[in-house]
Amino acid sequence: MLPTHVVMARKEECRWRDCRGFTLVELLVVVAVISVVAAIATPGLLRSRIAGNEASAIGSLRAIIAAQQDFNVLSRGYADDLATLGGTCPGGTAPFISPDLAANGIHKSGYLFGITTGLGAVAGPNDCFGNATYTSYYGTATPLTVGSTGSRGFATNVASAIWQDTSGTVPAEPFAMAGTVTPLGR
Repeated sequence: MLPTHVVMARKEECRWRDCRGFTLVELLVVVAVISVVAAIATPGLLRSRIAGNEASAIGSLRAIIAAQQDFNVLSRGYADDLATLGGTCPGGTAPFISPDLAANGIHKSGYLFGITTGLGAVAGPNDCFGNATYTSYYGTATPLTVGSTGSRGFATNVASAIWQDTSGTVPAEPFAMAGTVTPLGR
């Protein structure tokens, strides 16, 4: 325990300096520093989120390609809906695609996914569900908000290449390099 004269001296010192808290100027400086740090960090975080969403969209399109290839081996044709790929054939043990992509119009990681018949598709034999298959398909991943959830649109078809459009729209079939449209590869 401190002697009484030391405690009294500290009380006097506090009264002399007016020890009530921070001044308005000090608080404004802290707020300004925090604002500058936030302004510097926010664009980097947004770019990181967009890059992550785009990587997820590319991975999901690769999963759709693999599911369509497996479906084609079994059915001798391609599905025209993600819900078909999300089903399990009678006697099968697992669906062709994971439940997070098992329907057209699924939102995943800032992108909207879907498949439909591809350019020039004709009906093929019925699949294990009794639905018609087709000779081609067209799969898409569209950013929900261009510049916020993603900057590129993606598409694929039976050729198994993923195409991108850096303007944010989805590349249309037939795929061809032009302007903002380029292939990512297989």
